[in-house]
Amino acid sequence: MIFLLETASEIPYLDLIMKGGWIMVPLFLLSIIAVFIFFDRFFYLRGQKQLDPAFYEKLNDLIRTGKVEAALTLCESANCSESRILMKGLKNLGRPIRDINDQMEMEGKLEVYKYEGNMYFLGVIAGIAPMLGFIGTISGVIKIFYNISLADNISISLISGGLYEKLITSGVGLTIGIIAYIAYHYLNSRVNRLVHNWEYRSVRFIDLINNTSI
Repeated sequence: MIFLLETASEIPYLDLIMKGGWIMVPLFLLSIIAVFIFFDRFFYLRGQKQLDPAFYEKLNDLIRTGKVEAALTLCESANCSESRILMKGLKNLGRPIRDINDQMEMEGKLEVYKYEGNMYFLGVIAGIAPMLGFIGTISGVIKIFYNISLADNISISLISGGLYEKLITSGVGLTIGIIAYIAYHYLNSRVNRLVHNWEYRSVRFIDLINNTSI
């Protein structure tokens, strides 16, 4: 008994995973896609520039003094999501406040779309991977019981020998699903923080032009 336990513990993890069967191929592909999407969005969001308070102080001064063209040039030179939203508001000055706010919200939605990119597929993978794992396990169990029906003698080794291999797919599928779920919500929280910052700046911008005669 001790000998059998020592032999089982010495099975390499890679060999153990490969015993999961053909279902491991789509699970492996899903894991690669999930990793690619996560790092693609992570570094994209990390590289986004946020405007400092000095920028807004200068922008506010330009708006108060009626220098709209200079304010547009300042926002254009910043070349980031926040500045593009503010530019949309500046270009619509003279229109009703509601229209200006609507235009800025539309521009904000476009920026959010750029930020999210393929993040949606992380959520899809989080749901699909565990189900694929269960499919692999169920198909394996069906095969095991089919073999049992053909066998003259039922033994524990006949059942457990194939069952542990088929449970591997469930374990791998759940692992991929959990990681993809965490990655999706982590990236989503970063996008939400950026959106909240835009909303704050947009409200301050609307308040400024509402109290300034331009």
